[in-house]
Parts: sequence; structure tokens; C-alpha cells
Amino acid sequence: MVGLSALTGCAHSYVMTLTNGTQIFTASKPRLERSSYYYKDARGRDCFVPAGRVREIAPASMVKEEKPMFGAPPKK
Repeated sequence: MVGLSALTGCAHSYVMTLTNGTQIFTASKPRLERSSYYYKDARGRDCFVPAGRVREIAPASMVKEEKPMFGAPPKK
């Protein structure tokens, strides 16, 4: 049981929030190399995002869904 929990501790998904509000869900922890964050997407492909476009990186379990400041007007 302890061994199983140790193995699953490494398999976390992360959410990168970009400066424009877009959220990218990653299958691996993004790593900063030079001026870009590299990560694996849900299909296991290697991807990257320029570091200047990333606002926040957090474990998926810690991210709250962002809601718009203003809702749609009520329907008549």
C-alpha cells in the first residue's frame, strides 16, 4: 500500500494559466528550460509555451474554475 501511494504521488496533472486566461492541462509538471516551459499534453506529446505567456502553474487539484466577472444578462 505504501509503495502504491509513493508511485501515484508522481503522477500529478498540472494547469498552466496563460496571460490571456487560457488554461492548459498538462500530464506532467512543466519544466522551465531557457525561456519556455516544456510539458507533456494529455496525449503524451511534448509541447512548450514561452515563459512570458505563463501567468501561473498549479496542480490541477488546487485550481479553481475562473468565472467571468460579469454574467450574461437575464433572459426576458
